[in-house]
Amino acid sequence: MTAPYIALEGIEGAGKSTVANRLADLLDDGARRVVRVREPGGTAAGERIRRVLLDTGSVLSPWAEALLFAASRAQLARDVVGPALETGSWVISDRTVYSSLAYQGGGRGLGIDKVRGLNEPGLEGVWPQMVVLLRIDPETGLARQEVADRIGGEGLAFQARVAAAFDEVAATEPERFLVVDASQDIARVTDQVVAGVLARW
Repeated sequence: MTAPYIALEGIEGAGKSTVANRLADLLDDGARRVVRVREPGGTAAGERIRRVLLDTGSVLSPWAEALLFAASRAQLARDVVGPALETGSWVISDRTVYSSLAYQGGGRGLGIDKVRGLNEPGLEGVWPQMVVLLRIDPETGLARQEVADRIGGEGLAFQARVAAAFDEVAATEPERFLVVDASQDIARVTDQVVAGVLARW
């Protein structure tokens, strides 16, 4: 890969989508080309899978959920992220494989290492170089939600397990993670994220 691949991660209500869009806007200054993606989704197949995963009417086992996320992600890596990086474009992603490590590995109790092993073959080395973890208290995050999807509606105990899993992974990969307090004003959060990204690249 020849360009940065940056993931925005965190629990529900952390502000990932807002910060990802602001970061991409600031980086896309003419000197850089920025490709924005989201997970699940980003391809025709991925968007269909997204509807199944997030629909409150879907009933999925934890492993079925994990496999569907992995399938959507593998298609996105092959069709969009990998080619963008190879042509020198920056990729800013609203969620990546690290969400599965936290949500399915930690939140669903499948095991972080098992979920990592499930995803690695399909990604074929297309892995974020930087993960921006927007850290927020689960109660505050859930209070910020406007409309909860199937996973966002799992409740406080589930979100607490997800938050703990994100912290665990960040502690084991400190060279990859930038942890930002997402309880701050969104402008301050964005400033800190941009500063951290530009300090590396």
